[in-house]
Amino acid sequence: MQNKTPGDIILWFFLAIFLVSTFMIGWLFWPFISIIVLASVVTGIFNPVYKFIQVKDKINPPFASFLTCIIIFIVLFVPIVFFVGILSNEAYELYLTAKSAVLGKEIKSLLESSRVLESANNILSNFNIKLTGEELNKAISELGKVVGLFLYEQASAIASNVFKLLINFFFMLLIIYFLFIDGNKIVSFIIGLSPLPKEQNEKLVQKFKDMAGAILIGNGLGGLIQGTLGGLVFMMFGLKSPFLWGVIMALLAFLPIIGIGVVFIPATIYLFLTGRVAAGIFFIIFYLIVSVAIEYIFKPKLVGERVKMHTLLVFFSIIGGLKLFGILGIIYGPLVVTAFLTLTDIYHSSYQKMVAPMRK
Repeated sequence: MQNKTPGDIILWFFLAIFLVSTFMIGWLFWPFISIIVLASVVTGIFNPVYKFIQVKDKINPPFASFLTCIIIFIVLFVPIVFFVGILSNEAYELYLTAKSAVLGKEIKSLLESSRVLESANNILSNFNIKLTGEELNKAISELGKVVGLFLYEQASAIASNVFKLLINFFFMLLIIYFLFIDGNKIVSFIIGLSPLPKEQNEKLVQKFKDMAGAILIGNGLGGLIQGTLGGLVFMMFGLKSPFLWGVIMALLAFLPIIGIGVVFIPATIYLFLTGRVAAGIFFIIFYLIVSVAIEYIFKPKLVGERVKMHTLLVFFSIIGGLKLFGILGIIYGPLVVTAFLTLTDIYHSSYQKMVAPMRK
């Protein structure tokens, strides 16, 4: 057994207390982790604005950072408060409509007039399955109640605690203010603590920046465009709660594979059943054009080839992130997968050859 020198003992003792200290500071900052992560992402998005203000007006970093924070407040906070109020009202209306069975009566009348239920049962009879109007009424009404109540509760929780929202937002702005000024120093400090080679640390940081940009700039703007256009189309054709469905479509747009089709396809079927064939055809064409344009033209042009992740992996990372972390899982999920894939790439390029002899 090899004897340990006093230097080894000192090193292991230092590493032990250093790890404990790291755990404690992580524990200390954990309640604010969501705000810190969100502030970091927003800083990355608005960094070009900060640089533009600083270079064009030739002003010092603190004042440039202050002006950029004012812009962020106007661009983000004001619309959030406005949208939450509208969303809360429309979600509550959907919940009341479903709860009062008005939705069920409309569905029953629609099914009877279009004879869809009879046609469906003719097909399902081959599998010994039969659907009744009451079952469909109950299922769709319950779905409307669940969706409406969930969105209403989320929006009301924000609207009823505006003071907390305001405090958290200004706390985020405070973090953003200092990240603009000292962000590079903080990143250098964190990289300096890592035992990995400099180029590998820089690769990890760059991948995180690219993925955060892809999520909020690519998916965020793509979702905003699809949600806005979808809501306007719902309003043009007289469908209920256009703002609510626009918000839902904006969130669904983050998910590859399914996207806004979850809303547009049922809406198209509804239009066909009510005899509005021309409107249904327009919905199909609109959905295909917008989806293809955003997914295959807009996003690749905006994000470029910096972020390469399989579509199915993106889908599961967002779904898993939402399940574990709530709405911010849209950001956290892909970032976790990005870290894993980047470390896998580093392993293959730098460490696999070191592990291979140990397997023999």
